[in-house]
Amino acid sequence: MTRPPVRSRARRGATALVAGLALLAGGAVGTPTAGADSAKGHRQPVVGKPAMDEHGCARIEKSLPKLSDWPKVDSRVKKNPADERRIAKIVSGMTVAEKVGQMTQPEINAITPAEVTQYSIGTILNGGGSWPGRDKHAPQKAWLDVADAFWQASLATRTKIPVIWGIDAVHGNSNVYGATLFPHNIALGAAHDPCLVRDIGAATAKQVRATGQDWAFAPTLAVVRDDRWGRTYEGFSEDPRITRAYGYEAVRGLQGMHPRGVDDKGVIATAKHYIGDGGTIKGTDQGVNPSSEAEMINLHGQGYYGALAAGAQTVMASFNSWTNADLGIDEGKMHGSKHALTDILKGKMGFDGLVVGDWNAHGQVTGCTNSSCARAINAGIDVIMVPNDWKAFIANTIAQVQSGEIPMARIDDAVTRILRVKLRAGVFTAPKPSARAFAGSADALQAKALARKAVRESQVLLKNNGRVLPLSPRSKVLVVGKSADSLQNQTGGWSLSWQGTGNTNADFPNGTSILAGLREALGAADVTFSETADGVDPSQYDAVVAVIGETPYAEGVGDLGRRSLQAAALYPGDLAVLDKVHGKGAPVVTVYLSGRPLQVNKELNRSEAFVAAWLPGTEGGGVADLLVRGPRTGQGYTGKLSYSWPKGACQSPLNAGDQDYDPLFPIGYGLRYGQTGSVGTLDETAQTGACGSTGGGGTATEDLEVFNRTDVAPYKSFIGSAENWGGTEIGVDGEAAHTEINVVPADVNVQQDGLKATWTGGPAQLYMQNPAGGTDLRGYLNADAALEFDTIVHQPPAGRTVISSHCVYPCLAEVVATSLFQNLPVGSKATVKIPVSCFSPNLDFENVNTPFLVYTEAAFSVSFANVRWVPGAGKDPDARKCSDLT
Repeated sequence: MTRPPVRSRARRGATALVAGLALLAGGAVGTPTAGADSAKGHRQPVVGKPAMDEHGCARIEKSLPKLSDWPKVDSRVKKNPADERRIAKIVSGMTVAEKVGQMTQPEINAITPAEVTQYSIGTILNGGGSWPGRDKHAPQKAWLDVADAFWQASLATRTKIPVIWGIDAVHGNSNVYGATLFPHNIALGAAHDPCLVRDIGAATAKQVRATGQDWAFAPTLAVVRDDRWGRTYEGFSEDPRITRAYGYEAVRGLQGMHPRGVDDKGVIATAKHYIGDGGTIKGTDQGVNPSSEAEMINLHGQGYYGALAAGAQTVMASFNSWTNADLGIDEGKMHGSKHALTDILKGKMGFDGLVVGDWNAHGQVTGCTNSSCARAINAGIDVIMVPNDWKAFIANTIAQVQSGEIPMARIDDAVTRILRVKLRAGVFTAPKPSARAFAGSADALQAKALARKAVRESQVLLKNNGRVLPLSPRSKVLVVGKSADSLQNQTGGWSLSWQGTGNTNADFPNGTSILAGLREALGAADVTFSETADGVDPSQYDAVVAVIGETPYAEGVGDLGRRSLQAAALYPGDLAVLDKVHGKGAPVVTVYLSGRPLQVNKELNRSEAFVAAWLPGTEGGGVADLLVRGPRTGQGYTGKLSYSWPKGACQSPLNAGDQDYDPLFPIGYGLRYGQTGSVGTLDETAQTGACGSTGGGGTATEDLEVFNRTDVAPYKSFIGSAENWGGTEIGVDGEAAHTEINVVPADVNVQQDGLKATWTGGPAQLYMQNPAGGTDLRGYLNADAALEFDTIVHQPPAGRTVISSHCVYPCLAEVVATSLFQNLPVGSKATVKIPVSCFSPNLDFENVNTPFLVYTEAAFSVSFANVRWVPGAGKDPDARKCSDLT
């Protein structure tokens, strides 16, 4: 008998969420917190402890009041008069050098304990993929030995102010070998469970203490508006109501609830990245957020209201800019915005903790370098993250204080805030790191049951035709796909390594892959694994489980830029696997691992059931718990989308409340067992080329990205020389070498965003090419575009050097760049713009396969980053003249 269709409560919930967000965007909603603006009083709004749910955690509100000004945040952590007197006495007795040392944050592998003592360093950090002794498998003792050494060195200074160590513990203590890694934030957003976020924060604090750090650079509070952003998975949601509640609970979990700020089981939390990092144009990491101040207040600020109310002691400034010429907003880089950092955050919002910079982000402020930036300090940065150039930074900052460029009052304020946080964190009275709570505890690194629970709560069931799920525990299953037995793909970015790449299952000794979870649930004898689905007959099984999706990336490396959201174009191998098993006699259940929603129409059409499992971390058993009915299945799938899911390949940005909002699955969508959803056969029209106009015979309007921290498809980077003029591809590690040329990763704008090429004297070239052939780029010539790149010359060229573009060799055009590179300042970043018209008429713009090539026959050392063709840039005042490039 045919059952009547089941009405999905998920859809009704999604409708309510969309309506609520539309109201939030359009006008005042709900009851303002005491002291909020009113038509009569115009008092500054005040926000504090949120309304709590029945479990004692922050409630995800149905709506938020629309604020007309930045609110005063009532932090649960209040100033202690005795602390303030003690801080004032310490500061008054410090030298300028000691104060600047407190403000400077080097990286652990760029400083020694003796230098901590010598320079009175106040804080240190380790970046993503940085470990004691550069050992990925460093044991807890090695971490604690480093922590003790730096701590003891700080107590050997005249002031005896303890140093604190910050770490990117963004989904567990994710740099540490053997630690349980939790689902990334995008998954936690789908759980709609603030208590879960609190518990994960507390577990992460234990993990951080277990290896001797004091400070977690978490939580990320981005309200993500364009899923092309490479950090989308670091944001809980596009919905600011979720981010606000989660911000409160994440800080409570990390810091604990001691009234001084941080209890003896907690660590210092960091609200980041302030402000607007999730709202940049086209989702460009470190790009421009054009929001009005009202949008910043009511959208991007919400997570900070929650985090600061919970007592967050540190805020990390963002890489992004805040600029909108039409609205008269020109704050530029947030690290240089006094309006944002001092007037708003410290002034109107009343934040009395410390503001920390991001990795060399001060160097992007106009007029600054990595080793010198008075403007960032004057704007309100208290701790400057300067991983490698810290000695020069200290010397330059001291000189800037002595000259009056940086007022002593600003230095004293920064040091006061640093000491206030240290006192509230209890480090002045704490024993050495290895003697503190949880230090060295192997158990403290583990939270497998909690992580597995988080995986179960966060998955979203998008399709379940024929009620395929849950599978019977007696099922015989074929498992396929590149991610079924890949803990690297499960954990994603910020997992042991910065990008999450270069890992194997052996690097996660306590983890469980999804395949292992299925074997646990069904018995190994009833699970057959074939990654590529070659040579197997699906009809011999009760079901096929395909585990596919994205591969790891972090920060801007994951930006899609002008590329579409079409998963089949980004990961064609996945579709090939599905084609081998679809319609072959067994229902296909697809488990999709990703750091963002992607257009998966083709993949959905080839699946009877489809699960968005996000980036679940090390506990893949949690995925199997819901695929197979068993003792841990519980209520089954309860996750609801916290991001809208696109139906079109170029449908980004896509956010609830937008005009003409038309997703495939709206925010709040999620099926339960027994619900099949309403997904019919979806449009499979392929997106040809990039989103937006990038070439052809018209006029290009979008940048043609060639290299942005990594190769941008379809382009790949190569070196060529007499050793192999056919080209040696530069690997994913950023390295390649011939006798005449070698390439290694380099920092140009940010951490490892460039390639450093060193020619030893023989003829050789570095180039970026589409191996598939040429592309019609006439639109860039029509748009007065420029070939644009950021560069640092380390050793000027000793002989003739050219920059060229090729239209499938031997078709090419070149300009002479010898004097260009010789005249650039050595060791400093410069941006070069070469009009593409300089390549005309020799270049066939209708068939360009190599948009960037540098060739020299002499010794030369230079770094390149951010290589692109930019419409209109050929007419910029700083663009090179073709007549000077001959």
